Amino acid sequence: MEDGPVNLREFQELAKRNLPKMYYDYFSGGAEDQFTLRENVEAFQRIMLRPRILVDVSKIDMSTTLLGYNMSSPILVAPTGSQQLAHPQGELATARAAAACNAIMVLSFASNYSLEDVASTCNAVRFYQLYVFKRRDVSATLLQRAERNGYKAIVVTVDTPRLGRREADEKNKMIIPRNSNLEGLISVDADLTGGSKLEAYASETLDPSLSWKDIEWLKSITKLPIILKGIITAEDARKAVDAGVSGIVVSNHGGRQLDYTPPTISVLEEVVKAVSGAVPVLLDGGVRRGTDVFKALALGAKAVMIGRPVVYGLAANGEHGVRSVIKMLQNELELTMALAGCPTLRDITRNHVMINHERPRSLL
Repeated sequence: MEDGPVNLREFQELAKRNLPKMYYDYFSGGAEDQFTLRENVEAFQRIMLRPRILVDVSKIDMSTTLLGYNMSSPILVAPTGSQQLAHPQGELATARAAAACNAIMVLSFASNYSLEDVASTCNAVRFYQLYVFKRRDVSATLLQRAERNGYKAIVVTVDTPRLGRREADEKNKMIIPRNSNLEGLISVDADLTGGSKLEAYASETLDPSLSWKDIEWLKSITKLPIILKGIITAEDARKAVDAGVSGIVVSNHGGRQLDYTPPTISVLEEVVKAVSGAVPVLLDGGVRRGTDVFKALALGAKAVMIGRPVVYGLAANGEHGVRSVIKMLQNELELTMALAGCPTLRDITRNHVMINHERPRSLL
């Protein structure tokens, strides 16, 4: 890789070289057997493309909108916490890179830099990730700060009533990185009684009583659109629409919560059909190629989120690395669209992909 990475896998290899084992394990690891972690990536490989030929693809337009905001491509930066573990500039570098690529960044509630610092680093459209804590006043304060600092939507993570069991973090006795957004609101100290300090901290703060009534409460205290992240079933998707949310992210938390849940790309179509166009549906998890983005769009996603690849780019080469990761995916998507005969995102349809069970049997 003397001339630089040529795909996202090589960025991950560079990140592994550059990071202490504890930090690399934290970013790359998943829950328990890590089945879902692996399946998130491998499930894309079981979807084939069905390109069209003799289509004028001299001009490719990847631009789109989300909640009325323009994007150069259907690729967002997912909320990924503790980025200063990957690079000293952490979320500031990621925010600048996303802005340079005209990509919306969802800032993690667990960012090492405050949401105010990130907002002031550059002018761009950003969303804010929110958890609902045991202390509702903390969540309300964070939401209000996001509003005051120009964040355009709230992405509520709903799949974490308790932290998933991440065995690598237990073995490494993963420490709690500094969380600027919670300073002065919640104590950042947690006793280490064996295993991960992160797990001990989460058990003190996350609320296992979180329910649909809390979504109603959030809607009552903000005018910002609310997107729910962590839905993987049609049943919950319909409930989300009934609750009046503005969007859904099909996500299994990158395989970091409940292991043996299905890979997100495999349940995307179920969720899309359930909402029937009422709200945009985004996909999070396992995207490593432009062909993956194309497949998600063909199955009904409005856009995709990328998390780990961004952190790997950050660990490999700071802001430039993040920009390279986003641009690499954008360039791969552009090429895929050209080779598949799709000059615009509107041209990508369900007929452009074929899943395992849809393949015709060979004739004898």
